Amino acid sequence: MTQPMTSMTRRRFLQGVGVAPIAGVLSVDGSAQTAASAGVYERLGVRPLINAAGTYTALSASLLPREVAAAMDEASRQFVSIPELQAAAGRRIASLLGAEAALVTSGCAAALTLATAACVAGADPDAIRRLPDTSGMKNEVLVQKAHRFGYDRAIRNVGVTLVEVQTREQLQAAIGERTALLFFLNNANDLGEIAREEFAGIAKTAGVPSLVDAAADVPPVGNLRAFTDMGYDLAAFSGGKGLRGPQCSGLLVGRRDLVDAAFLNGSPHSDTIGRIAKVGKEEIVGLTRALELYLERDHQAEWDDWEFQVREIAAALESIPTVRTERFVPAIANETPHLAITWDPRSLRLSRADVIRELRDGDPRIEVRPGPATEPRLEIGVWMMQPGEHRVVARRCSDIFKDASA
Repeated sequence: MTQPMTSMTRRRFLQGVGVAPIAGVLSVDGSAQTAASAGVYERLGVRPLINAAGTYTALSASLLPREVAAAMDEASRQFVSIPELQAAAGRRIASLLGAEAALVTSGCAAALTLATAACVAGADPDAIRRLPDTSGMKNEVLVQKAHRFGYDRAIRNVGVTLVEVQTREQLQAAIGERTALLFFLNNANDLGEIAREEFAGIAKTAGVPSLVDAAADVPPVGNLRAFTDMGYDLAAFSGGKGLRGPQCSGLLVGRRDLVDAAFLNGSPHSDTIGRIAKVGKEEIVGLTRALELYLERDHQAEWDDWEFQVREIAAALESIPTVRTERFVPAIANETPHLAITWDPRSLRLSRADVIRELRDGDPRIEVRPGPATEPRLEIGVWMMQPGEHRVVARRCSDIFKDASA
């Protein structure tokens, strides 16, 4: 069983893609495009890639459906009141998700900051202006030690102290008059001693707001409702991952008073902790449209197509000595069919780094999700590939391993 991607795994992945060379452009079938047809990336000297990894920010997350791009283009052609637009979009999104309220943010990290600010300063103008000075306010956020991760700076930015606990008893004992929020990282559900539903219940019993970070946890589609249904006051999602909205968009849903306060703690309001995280009319309209399309999608048909692509890639490798493939679904985050590839490095003199480098440096450039660093294993995610690209990935992987076995 493959473990869910932890924050450490995500950091290792980011380190791996952060230094990759770039220069050129490719078509869907893997052939090089001409400079005349390549467009903006070619002119900048940037080489696009086949995304066989997943919705990672460093790889530009996901691609916009044409309908979303069209909605954003239309939104860009007229002026509008941002407060009015946010209110209207929030009503529309809340109605789609059966939530009390919703707010479009500039990414999930911004949703975490605004949610925390809402629980600390609320709608008090003086308190809002003072952040991150939280003196005299509730300024402690309780979190399981196993749920500390590389993005919790978005919470700490508000000026709070993260208080780590490990057991139910420690969590209950830590709740006090300075407690502003209980925070849960859904991706780490299997790592802490307190599971998500129990965590929300403890917060509810204590009368303290709770927030869950579910940035990469769509699909499944049911997660858009699941967390608030189980008692979380606020849930934060990325808009540019599985929802396929603008990459720089996020979504905060939950209790009306807290969502309203989150809006007051950010753009377009001046002198707020969230003013730096501006979200524009294009992102607001784009995410709203992306969510509408996502809820209308035939999720089973999409899943079946992913399964088909995994099988085809596996079939291309089945005759190569010592190469083994296994289909798996991550337990949490990027919860879609993936393919794991393993091999005997004594027979095939290839390290994991060798294969990653050949895929990255080849034509077309391909980025995969690396497996555990302790073994020769690659993990291929098919759900961000464009039609036909899985065959390119299959061919390239087959060529690399066949060459090593010759």
